[in-house]
Amino acid sequence: MGRLPILILITLVMLALDFYCYKAILSAFKNWTESAKKRFTWLWWGYTILLTIGVYSGIFLNIFLSLRAIILVAYFLTIACKVVLIPFLVIDDLRRLVLGLLRRFKTEKPVPQKPASPSLGEPISRSSFLVKAGLVVAAVPLTSLSWGIVSGAYDYKIKRKTLILPNLPKAFEGIKLGQISDIHSGSFYNHKAVKGGVEMLLAEKPDFIFFTGDLVNDMATEMRDYQDIFTKVKAPLGVYSTLGNHDYGDYHFGRGPSTAKAKNLKDVIATHKVMGWDLLMNEHRRLKVDGEELGILGIENWGMGRFPKYGRMDLAVKNTDDLPVKLLLSHDPSHWRGEVLEKYPQIDAMFSGHTHGMQFGVRTKDFQWSPIQYIYKEWAGLYQEKQQQLYVNVGYGFLGYPGRVGILPEITIFELKRA
Repeated sequence: MGRLPILILITLVMLALDFYCYKAILSAFKNWTESAKKRFTWLWWGYTILLTIGVYSGIFLNIFLSLRAIILVAYFLTIACKVVLIPFLVIDDLRRLVLGLLRRFKTEKPVPQKPASPSLGEPISRSSFLVKAGLVVAAVPLTSLSWGIVSGAYDYKIKRKTLILPNLPKAFEGIKLGQISDIHSGSFYNHKAVKGGVEMLLAEKPDFIFFTGDLVNDMATEMRDYQDIFTKVKAPLGVYSTLGNHDYGDYHFGRGPSTAKAKNLKDVIATHKVMGWDLLMNEHRRLKVDGEELGILGIENWGMGRFPKYGRMDLAVKNTDDLPVKLLLSHDPSHWRGEVLEKYPQIDAMFSGHTHGMQFGVRTKDFQWSPIQYIYKEWAGLYQEKQQQLYVNVGYGFLGYPGRVGILPEITIFELKRA
């Protein structure tokens, strides 16, 4: 199924849910005047239609990135509120269905109900209570997600880790490695904040830096307004990068080959070069310090499930047997368990991104949780199995929801140690 039919199907489902919510709210506020109901109807469906047009324009037309971000903010907040409200409406409908069936089959004469005292006013029905309770609860995600946009999207955090590599050459003892991942430049809307995050990274003075994929959302042109900022990302021993699943343009052009898609990928690759980043495409580099070496390997995207497998580990490890330590850049952490652990025990540590920590959850020094953990076993932080390690960076940027709640954008600083 193509992209447009899927979008049309999603739109029809969302419109059906809109109608469901609309009718329920009207039924809960029966005391509204006819003019109030009319105003509500115009506001409800006017907003829905404008938002739908905005989403389609953002996908298929070349509108300003800032306007696209505003549309996405409104879209995700709207969906979040309705997702929370709908269970209350379903419970209320099920309750009324059960009561209706009981009344139909009940043979006993109903007991007359004592009317409410006029002084107390008309009591709120259970049906109205459930709908109104749902509206109150729906305000919770509206508040938290709005706060995540205001405070979380660019609240960069430095994560410091000691990376123990038993075979590390002495010359690399104590050396500092920085990692960022998942820039997703097409989602940014705050030039100054992005620059501030880069300055935080550079203030750590890392000796070398890894970028582990997803420079853009879809198009190379998304880097136009931010290339000058990321060009400043430099390190004495170099900046090494790799591609992520979004960098290939598959989500815009489709999986099949096309001239436009090939040109876009070529432009993404050229952007790495212009910024002075050493893009590793199924290959390796020898990093030398005081006559001693370690290997930096980088592969194209390799992901489990529906994600593309462009990576070629067999090419990346070629002629690296003599290197005492091998560090692998591979965007998708599922690659670690899917191929690296089983087939490439010579890889000492792998560096990934991709998950974003779902941009929602809890992350403290001793505890972390996110819904993404039910999809990815390794989704944030440092993991080890036998002698092999994996670090998953939760990302510098954001995608879809233009904010973060609990899982904040990350800059990782490693200190390499032998023991």
